Amino acid sequence: MATVVTGDRTEQRSWYMYDWANSAFYTIVVTVFAGPFLTDLAENAAGAAGIVRPLGLRVAPAAWYPYLVSASALLQVLLMPIVGAVADRSGRRRRLLAALALAGAAATIAMVALTDDAYLAGGALFMFAAVVFGCTIVVYNAWLPDIAGPSERDSVSSKGWAIGYLGGGLALAATLVLFRMAEAGSLPFGQGVAVRLCLAGAGLWWGLFTLVSLRGLRDRPVEAVQEDGRGSVLAGFRQLGSTLRGLRTARMTLLFIAAYLLYNDGIQTVISQSSVFATGELKLSTSTVIVAVLVVQFVAMIGAYGAGLLAGQLGAKLVVLATLVIWIVILAWAYVLPAGQPNTFLLLAVLIGLVLGGSQALTRSLYSQMVPHGREAEYFSFYEIADRGTSWMGSLLFGLALQFTDSYRLAIVSLLVFFTAGFVLLALTRVRTAIDEAGNPQPAKV
Repeated sequence: MATVVTGDRTEQRSWYMYDWANSAFYTIVVTVFAGPFLTDLAENAAGAAGIVRPLGLRVAPAAWYPYLVSASALLQVLLMPIVGAVADRSGRRRRLLAALALAGAAATIAMVALTDDAYLAGGALFMFAAVVFGCTIVVYNAWLPDIAGPSERDSVSSKGWAIGYLGGGLALAATLVLFRMAEAGSLPFGQGVAVRLCLAGAGLWWGLFTLVSLRGLRDRPVEAVQEDGRGSVLAGFRQLGSTLRGLRTARMTLLFIAAYLLYNDGIQTVISQSSVFATGELKLSTSTVIVAVLVVQFVAMIGAYGAGLLAGQLGAKLVVLATLVIWIVILAWAYVLPAGQPNTFLLLAVLIGLVLGGSQALTRSLYSQMVPHGREAEYFSFYEIADRGTSWMGSLLFGLALQFTDSYRLAIVSLLVFFTAGFVLLALTRVRTAIDEAGNPQPAKV
């Protein structure tokens, strides 16, 4: 039986700070600017032919960004379990988090140099940053069982998400000021340069606040013998095999992961493709999209706190199931949303914000109860395969729908399958059985 952890408030605050740091990348780059920016680069490269040919493949410019998201997600699927195993085996999470986060921040800053038709360079930088971003979340999430006991994990996880939304929202608000000034002609450069500066600013935010976070996080001793370099990598592969064998016997945990893989693929695809849907289908301005994402950020902060309170009364599983029903309503509404009506789009953003934080924060805290003691990063790597940066199925389906139907509405409504199937699998998951399988103490509510 694992020892009940008493939360260290100082380390919890440092842990929250990394969510504050990385949220700028996801909010500014993935959600708002990267989609339209990389699509524009691809359109410039396509010219009159109307297609680009990365690696000899015929790709419509509108589908370029969804395919990049999908490809980066597939790379993460390969790398995340290894990163998690190495983090557990080496006992050097701080160094690993620092190396990955600062490399991703540097790649994001380098996007400031992209101009004209440099869609291949842009795609490479985006994919690298997205891959290391996902890998940092594996290491980051592995701290949760160390810094919070079973009874407080819903609260700590929800606070982490809420503070992340606040950080991402404030960073995005700063970019909105810059973009609007460029739009109004108040700056000596235009909107194109402003977009690139916003991307670089997200990288700076990510890197600087990562350094702040690292000051308060602590490594934990590992039960296995620590190894360096290749030894840790080889041990990671061996531990990965052990994880796969363990999951075969932890059936409820495996069912939970499958449910999350499906519904979170839907969530992440909605978020990552929202800007191209708004500008390409609804004909809304970039400024409107930024305002909508700001609404999502700040409402999601409230939603994450509120979901944590509801989970204490009703149980986290029931609250997550309720959010999935609302996500299905959101997709149906988006399908019929009229073009050229920014106020209606902002109302949809409010609804997204209310359920976004709760569905993500409570899923993470639920899963943390199912992780065997001493194998946190290893198991969270599998969790992260289904998390934010790894929505490869959803983004691939979205891209294919655009490629062959040229309809953003059909692309968005196709995501219903992920939320419906995820709801069914989560409803079938016996959470207390999964906690027992992991050998962890039972919380009062699940």
